[in-house]
Amino acid sequence: MEPWQKLLSKSAVKIEDLPFIPESEEYREKLRKVSKVFPVRINAYFLEQIKGPDDPLWKQVAPTPEELDDFFNTEDALGADPLNEEGDMPVPELVHRYPDRVLLMVNNHCPIVCRFCTRKRKIGFPGIVTRETLRQGIEYIREHKEVRDVVLSGGDPLLVPDKELDRILSELRSIPHLEIIRIGTRVPGTLPQRITEELCSILKKYHPLYFNMHFNHPAELTPEVEKACNMLADTGIPLGSQTVLLKGVNDNAGTMKELFHKLLKLRVKPYYIYQADMTLGTNHFRTSVQKGLEILDQLQGHTSGMGVPYFVIDTPGGGGKVRLLPNSVVKFTDEEVVVRNFEGKIYRYPQPVADKPSKKKAPSDPEVYTPEKICELA
Repeated sequence: MEPWQKLLSKSAVKIEDLPFIPESEEYREKLRKVSKVFPVRINAYFLEQIKGPDDPLWKQVAPTPEELDDFFNTEDALGADPLNEEGDMPVPELVHRYPDRVLLMVNNHCPIVCRFCTRKRKIGFPGIVTRETLRQGIEYIREHKEVRDVVLSGGDPLLVPDKELDRILSELRSIPHLEIIRIGTRVPGTLPQRITEELCSILKKYHPLYFNMHFNHPAELTPEVEKACNMLADTGIPLGSQTVLLKGVNDNAGTMKELFHKLLKLRVKPYYIYQADMTLGTNHFRTSVQKGLEILDQLQGHTSGMGVPYFVIDTPGGGGKVRLLPNSVVKFTDEEVVVRNFEGKIYRYPQPVADKPSKKKAPSDPEVYTPEKICELA
């Protein structure tokens, strides 16, 4: 097995390096313009897994002319920084949006560049994350005792060399009020060779340590990825997965269900499905919000609750994450709650009413849910 550094050094970074690109020089020139704004990187391992132009792995990393289309009027909005992270940075490259936790960027390079990335404005450009920004970020955490939880992000924190990652984790763990360290990474699924015994030996020193990993399609779960996940789980690190809902990649319940089942077998808990952010040039990836709710509805009750993640929108402009749920509550009254189950059947649950026993009885046979019935009950 090739060392991860060598696989990374052999990354495709130019349009001429990419397979499956049409021969048209006009089209290629458009892609060159895209790559000057949003760099291209596909490491040698990930590129080898791609089978053709319709492969869901290829769709995630292939540059397209649509990336320069501005569907969101970003000159007046937030397309370059859709979550307004810059507005919540008290020091460079540290986001403090929620009261008790922060996000610290420790790197701005990735093993692949996802074309739908929220931070594509930063990825691959030099001089953004430096030793000085890290120093300021760690000092900010040290000075703010309300911060009990830090997410290390980027870029990808696991592309930081072992010695430097050890130093960062050691400094953070020396802060008495910092309880939890999380690492947000796509490395296990895109460059699994990076997960080495040496890395695991470093990580196990800093519990409680959590991993938020990024998987979008079951084709990503190769034998190499399975080995990497098992090594991390054996180190005692709780593993969670985050998935972005992407048109033409995973926007159906069958694909999501297969992905989540396979992740659970690897001791990875599906945690979030994200509605794709409103990042510049990503409109071709976005589904309707209803599609995400539909998928969630088709998962609930049809698989273990462990395999049903939260569906969230990270609200534009910096409002934070909002969980969305299918409409299972049909009606509230003082006497009962009317709910819809995973089969679309209606059930009534009596409310606790003090000193006043309910006169209504639950039906012996559940009512079948229809839109007409909902209107009748509302």
